[in-house]
Amino acid sequence: MRDISCHVISDTIRDMCIQATHFLSDDMERAMNQAIETEKSPLGKQVLKQLEDNLKIAGEEMIPICQDTGMAVLFVEIGQEVHIVDGILEEAINEGVRRGYTEGFLRKSVVEDPIFRKNTNDNTPAIIHYQLIPGDSFKITLAPKGFGSENMSRVCMLKPADGIEGVKRTILETVDAAGPNACPPLVVGVGIGGDFEKCALMAKHALTRAVGSHSDVPYVKDLEIEMLEKVNQLGIGPGGLGGTVTAMAVNIETYPTHIAGLPVAINICCHVNRHVTREL
Repeated sequence: MRDISCHVISDTIRDMCIQATHFLSDDMERAMNQAIETEKSPLGKQVLKQLEDNLKIAGEEMIPICQDTGMAVLFVEIGQEVHIVDGILEEAINEGVRRGYTEGFLRKSVVEDPIFRKNTNDNTPAIIHYQLIPGDSFKITLAPKGFGSENMSRVCMLKPADGIEGVKRTILETVDAAGPNACPPLVVGVGIGGDFEKCALMAKHALTRAVGSHSDVPYVKDLEIEMLEKVNQLGIGPGGLGGTVTAMAVNIETYPTHIAGLPVAINICCHVNRHVTREL
């Protein structure tokens, strides 16, 4: 049994919030550099270079990459042999988010009620997903999610007869409908299988996987490669101004499902695909 203090958890998440909103992860930096190299449209290349300048300024002057510093989404993997001490885990997580957004002077975008919309003024509560795992490890992945791209996402309950071609069509239609509104170039997270909420959760989690990596399932890997190629053939391009780089990655997760269903979720993220992982 290993003890982990809520104070350590809060401190860690506070730092993660600031890091994620000021710096892209290594995989996203590589993806942006590759996008600049491969973009064939002069205007698209110009947009990408402007985005690159923006990233440099954000890092040098410690200002957020984007004014929308997102709603904090956390994936927490807790070993069965971990004992949380000095408080309650969920309160500690939200305290870390609160401190990160207030002490880091980040925009607070969360409202306490979806209809009456009074701002909570500290960007809490966060969206938290827990997974119990063997051992004594404790891993946190933080993904602040902006809502320009979130609003262009979709869950579709396809019929089994729609098959893989129906999945492909749904992905392309969703990205095409998003157009410039999701601030391309994009990272597209896809969840296939499970049920209504499971496919959406997989699509969100898929965005935290390193850009450039692929699924271990052979047909899923092939689907990721094929869909990235087809998405880029849509011609939406950087900033929605046309070009050959509409997306930098299509990451797909799958799960068993019911004989009567084929749930598919597409969670779109803009070029600021923020994610930070730490183990305590």
